[in-house]
Parts: sequence; structure tokens; C-alpha cells
Amino acid sequence: MLGPVGVALVDGAVGLAEHFLNLIGEEWAPARSGETFEDRNPARWSELVGAFPQSGPEDVDAAVKTARAAYRGWRATPPPRRGEILLRAGLFLEQRKEELARTMTREMGKVVEEARGDVQEAIDMAFFAAGLGRRPFGEAIPSELPDKFCFTWREPVGVVGVITPWNFPVAVPSWKLFPALMAGNAIVFKPAEDSPLCGQRLVEVLLEAGLPPGVLNLVQGTGEQAGAAMVAHPDVNCISFTGSTEVGRQIATQCGRSLKRVGLELGGKNAIVVMDDADLELAVDGAVWAAFGTTGQRCTAASRMIVQRGVAADFVDALKQRAEGLRVGDGLQEGVQVGPIVNERQLRRVHGYTAVAREERATVLTGGEVLAEGPLGEGWFYSPTIFTDVRPEMRVAREEIFGPSTSVLVADSLEQALEYANSTVYGLSLSIYTNDVRRAFTAMRELEAGIVYVNAPTIGAEIQLPFGGVKQTGNGHREAGSTAMDEFTEWKSIYVDYSGRLQRAQIDT
Repeated sequence: MLGPVGVALVDGAVGLAEHFLNLIGEEWAPARSGETFEDRNPARWSELVGAFPQSGPEDVDAAVKTARAAYRGWRATPPPRRGEILLRAGLFLEQRKEELARTMTREMGKVVEEARGDVQEAIDMAFFAAGLGRRPFGEAIPSELPDKFCFTWREPVGVVGVITPWNFPVAVPSWKLFPALMAGNAIVFKPAEDSPLCGQRLVEVLLEAGLPPGVLNLVQGTGEQAGAAMVAHPDVNCISFTGSTEVGRQIATQCGRSLKRVGLELGGKNAIVVMDDADLELAVDGAVWAAFGTTGQRCTAASRMIVQRGVAADFVDALKQRAEGLRVGDGLQEGVQVGPIVNERQLRRVHGYTAVAREERATVLTGGEVLAEGPLGEGWFYSPTIFTDVRPEMRVAREEIFGPSTSVLVADSLEQALEYANSTVYGLSLSIYTNDVRRAFTAMRELEAGIVYVNAPTIGAEIQLPFGGVKQTGNGHREAGSTAMDEFTEWKSIYVDYSGRLQRAQIDT
């Protein structure tokens, strides 16, 4: 058995980087093709974090066969025993929180304080999922007939393909892996190619916690090769994907052809509504955190601010001042508040939306620039950006930018503000700041989103509540909370008739 790191070293511009491997069963192995891809630090592109297997269909097929062989034994493992493994994994994550957080910052750029929060979310999910092992997996239900017992239980779906994004490279996999494992499934896991090391470290923790060989298999690579092969594989029973709406639509189409179960958590165009009776300082605090935290690279980021006209000028002035005071840089440096964009392609995309805003006659109030002076020139940095004079029909008000850019729309009333908030194809997270209880409850009812906040920003979900959205934000599944295992289980209804005679349900006697 090889170790998780191959003996080969890749000569990078900054020192030597390790050559990492796939995990299939008990064996750490390179891609069948021998090809690799590079993982680099977005704050300092010359720094090579590592080289990872560029996996293809053959690697995926081997992983699926291994998972299928391990599935029966894992399915037969009592749920409390499964929970004990997840509990140990959570404890190991606690011990390695700082190490994992710093790895995350090197790999995808978010400031280390936020990276610690990412790992903490996985710790919380491990403990939460572990507790599910001693919770009811079904329920007893009265029969309409005498001497007949009825009950339900959950069964695992089989082999689950898990494909996760780079922006929450420990938290999001934990939302999927831990409940899927608790349900008794075997897994093939493909992390995002921009954060493969975080995915590997999470797998290593689960192995050390006692997960049997083959139950969790790691296949690194791109979505076009490894991800597509996993989606198409006939022995993968379920795909759980978090990423863009465009890719999610392709996955849904592919899975629909074979009626394969699929859970999709996709894009968002979230908004904060600020009414004229709001605590303005609190609203600005929330807006800064939601718009520019994680460099705006969150599915729940607030890329729209819908502000009632009476306070719009004061709100915009305060938001501009705060945005211009944010320190941009390497997320491992003390005092940095906004890290880099994850890669050059995404930087170009974000900057492209500034051009779109200008074409649509919006005002670039502040920011809108690629930052390339001094040390920032070594990475992919963008200035915190605010667009004003934005109308709901503009692209910058409708399309997901996924960067540190936010648009301000001015509304004349609560009704108009809610109309603007609901005017996109997405429905993940919406927020309202108001001190009027009537306005708050009206917004809770009318906002078209899976998550609604009152007097809090659009980010900050907790794992004990369901997470997910409506409209084109997904396909209706929810992660975490009371629904954590729904995506990864099938319900079975059981009828036990001990009357000793034929009893016909729904037939008059």
C-alpha cells in the first residue's frame, strides 16, 4: 500500500511540491493515464501547492467498482457504529483545525479567519451526523386493519458520487459525505480541481477515524473528465453536486436519461433589503460582510443591495467608505480582510461584469479594478466594487458574478423592494433589515428563497437547519438539518399482518 503522497516531487517556481494520489480502496495510486494537474496558490501564483492525478473514466470505474464491493458490508454496519466513526472524525478535525485552515487559504485564498470557520462547520456537521446514528430511521404508523403492524425505515441508495466546489472545500464536502456515510452508502468523491488538497485531507481524517477500506474513494481531476465519467457511470446510484447552474443543468439532463437520483445545489443572486426604519449601521455591517466576505465567492453572497429611497444616500456613502477601507491581500497575512479571486479565469469573469455594468450605464461607484501593484501582482486580486444606478433588468442585477462586486438598487416601498428581491431566476438567500415587525413578517412570507434572514446578512447558515434554495438555485433537495439524509436514502414501507387470514385494505367488509 502506497502512502497518500507519491515519492515524486514536482519542481515548482517556489520550492518543491508534493505529488498526490487518488485513493481507490486501500491503494493510493496515480491516474491510470499518468497525467497530473497543478494546484497553485491564488495569492502567489508562482507557489505550487501540489500536483494531483488528472483522472479519467478508467479511474472512476475502478473507484465505483471498489465502492460497490464495500457497500454491502458498510450498509450492514449498525448506524450507531457508523456514528462513532464520524464522531472521531469530528474530534480529529478539531485537533487539525488550524493546519486545515491554513492549507485552505494557500489553496483557494479565503482569509484564514474564514477558513477556520469553514473547518468548524465540518466539525459541527460531524458531531451532528454522528448523533443521527442513534435517532429513529423510521416510524411506526397505525394500520386501518386489526392485527397488522406498519412501519417505515430508511435504506441507503447505494454508491453516491459526490462532486464539490472550491469555495468551501471542507464544509460543503462534509454536508454531503457525513450524512451519506451515516445513511450506509459507499462514496466516490471528486473535490474541485482548485482545492484538491483540502479534499484529500478530509478523506485522510475519515480513514484515520476508522472508515473501512473502499467505503470512501477519492478521485481527483476536472469536471469535464472525472466528474462527467462519474455522472455517466451506470453503477453510481446518486450524484450530489454543488456548483454552477449551467453545469447543474447538464448533470440533471444526464441523470434524467437514466432516472438516476441527483441532488443539485447551484447558483444564487442574493439580496439584502434595507428599509428606512432599519438600524443603518447594523445593515452596513451586514452588507460589507455579505458582499465582500470570502471575496464574494459564496453562493449566498449579497450581490444586490435593495435600499429604500429615504436612506439610500446614507447607506451608499457608508458602504462605499467601508469598502474602500477593506485590506486586500494574502489571506495568511495579519489584518487582511479580502483575499484573492480563486484563479485567473474567474478574475477575468469578475472584471468582465464591471465592463457590463458600464455598458448598461450603471455607475461604478468604487473599485472595479484588477489589483496588480507590488505583492498583489503575484496573485489574482480584485478591488471591492459597488455599482449604483442599477435597475432590476440589468445583467449585473440578475446574473451571478461570484466576486467582490455588489449592486445597489433603490426602491420606493416595501412592495417594490420585495418585487426587486424576487426578480431573478435564483432563490437561495434573501435578507431584510427593518425594525417594523409587520414588514419583517410580510418579507418572511413573500421572499422567494430557501433561506430568509431578518436583521442579519445573507450568509451565516447553521448546520442544524436545512440549506438550499428554490427556482434555479437547485432541484428541491436540502442539505443539513432535519433533511440531511433525505438525498442519500430511500424510504421503505413495511406491512406485517399477523391476523392469520387475508385482510384486504380499502375493501368494504
